[in-house]
Amino acid sequence: MRLAKHLAHCGVASRRACETLIAQGRVSLGGQVVRDPARDVTGSEQIAVDGRPLSGFEAPAVYALNKPVGVLSTASDPHGRPTVVEMIPQESRRLYPVGRLDLDSEGLLLLTNDGALAHMLTHPRFEVSKTYRVWVEGGTVGQRALQALRDGVALDDGPTAPAQVASLGRDGLEITIREGRNRQVRRMCEAVGHPVARLKRVRFGPLELGDLAPGSCRLLDEAEVQALRAAAQAPPLTSPERSDRIQSR
Repeated sequence: MRLAKHLAHCGVASRRACETLIAQGRVSLGGQVVRDPARDVTGSEQIAVDGRPLSGFEAPAVYALNKPVGVLSTASDPHGRPTVVEMIPQESRRLYPVGRLDLDSEGLLLLTNDGALAHMLTHPRFEVSKTYRVWVEGGTVGQRALQALRDGVALDDGPTAPAQVASLGRDGLEITIREGRNRQVRRMCEAVGHPVARLKRVRFGPLELGDLAPGSCRLLDEAEVQALRAAAQAPPLTSPERSDRIQSR
């Protein structure tokens, strides 16, 4: 098995992140730094990341977290700011956030030690949907702005793919996208003249935030994890389907 894939299976990070760790010289085999992510390993080698030996394969785990505003979507922070990993109590496995929510955004975030699943849920090729409740400035969102969001908005890194957009009243929107660009929803809304005042992710693939309290988390059961895997392998939806959504209790 390739070294990067082995690290991902051990819960170190996603495969792509593991490739970066290896390229940075943070991984060693038998005490020797290795920089080739394609290096073949059997799993019996003495492998260390940042000088810490791997303990081998971990039982996979996926958590749903209702991230509050002001918490970083990262495993650690050199400045000592609160992170999402710190909000998973009594968990010894190395967990990493699946994708990100900005510091000033809130809502459903997944954390896992399953690098392969994290890759499937975040890589644009798999088109896993993410739904956001958005409160915007600039008055009532008119039909022209709504249609522009649905058709795709020209951003500095290229046009966005069509989005599913519903009005929730004067200053509220529900937006579903299948991309994962940096601050994408905020930039889309600003591009049509309605800067975001508040953003909350309420659904990730088939998993809904439900009534999970801010700052709370729960471990997903096997059926929910399998549903997430299926979402990454299914063809894109043409319209929102709510009847078969899984609600994060």
